[in-house]
Amino acid sequence: MSGEGSAGILDPLAPCVHCGFCLPACPTYLATGDENDSPRGRIVLMRALATGDIAPTDASLGNHLDRCLGCRGCEPACPSGVAYGVGLAAARRALVEARGLPWTARLILCIFATPLLWRPLLTMARWFRATGIPRTLAGNGRLSFSMGMLAATSPPRGPAAPLPPPGAGPTVALFTGCVMDTLFPHVHDAARRTLAANGYRVIEVGAQGCCGALHEHAGDHAGAVQLARRNIAAFGDTADFIAVDSAGCGALLKEYAQLVGTGDASAFSARVMDVAELLAARGPRPGGPLAVDVAYDAPCHLQHAQGVQAAPLAVLRAIEGARLRELPGADRCCGSAGIYSLLEPALSRDVLATKLAAIRDADPMPAVVATGNPGCLMQIGAGLIADGLPVRAAHPVELLDAAYQSDGVYDPPAPASR
Repeated sequence: MSGEGSAGILDPLAPCVHCGFCLPACPTYLATGDENDSPRGRIVLMRALATGDIAPTDASLGNHLDRCLGCRGCEPACPSGVAYGVGLAAARRALVEARGLPWTARLILCIFATPLLWRPLLTMARWFRATGIPRTLAGNGRLSFSMGMLAATSPPRGPAAPLPPPGAGPTVALFTGCVMDTLFPHVHDAARRTLAANGYRVIEVGAQGCCGALHEHAGDHAGAVQLARRNIAAFGDTADFIAVDSAGCGALLKEYAQLVGTGDASAFSARVMDVAELLAARGPRPGGPLAVDVAYDAPCHLQHAQGVQAAPLAVLRAIEGARLRELPGADRCCGSAGIYSLLEPALSRDVLATKLAAIRDADPMPAVVATGNPGCLMQIGAGLIADGLPVRAAHPVELLDAAYQSDGVYDPPAPASR
């Protein structure tokens, strides 16, 4: 391996002293019990890759690194400050350079790199969802679980509220992405309404697209950089902030500075904030009443990668009447991890089983599991449907939006009396 590639793997992992504090924080290790499927074991493998002691074409090496969720739950558990996610990304780039991508991953990434492909395909999926067939077919089999994932993207019933008059505060451009824009437009609308209700002036930006997170996590660094450059050019200096309601997208958007390495990329990343961060910065304005039991489950790329923990809870606590608690094990991955659930379905479901057990065993059982990432919403939502649990998965801004509708926040002002 070249000196530059070797350093890219070894330097972030150098602080590791193999203490093992990461083991109980790793969902794949807990599911398999295999040391090679733990952060500590994978660091040993990645170091051997970097030093040439293991060839990048070694099947066992690729298997164990591919099985990592990339959730980065090991990072806050590490007393030595190992930058595991950085090292993993460099190792996966090295594997892709040596062996290429599996055809399934290559096909999926090609689709998401091309708006003329992903937009009509996901739009047709949304139309299919509207027939109700995916929910009818949802279950625990590989195909039926994918039907449940699609069914879990359904919006809540009822008429949509109007967008309130724009505030006079900072301007916010919403990052729409790909999956969120086609399967979760109702979440985008809720984000627009709640931001406007909290004084932000929401503006729209065209010519944006996939953030590139799927590509970077799979080791397709060049593909991720290409998509990042496209988004940086699209947003320019259009707004004070760039709001993201997808934790996985937000994590990479905040890392465009390191990914692309230009001044424009740094300026872009500095303006990116999760929608919960922006709302929490303004209070947020309280709303309700909305009497519902809510369990919050933290998306890995919001809590671990972005370090955003308090803001989503502040959003949910602004809902009068909501009975809020954090789901036991909320800091652990649900098994979605981008396209991981498609490439490693069995292990993905094993990881999800722990999450579903926590929901099932909660007393009282929540009516809603709130989480701010599309993959998590689909993965957890499909599991809930397959297990027949009377619980739905929703984005925190959807719940705040419903509370504002309940409180009449979006109602037109009464005409002035003469």
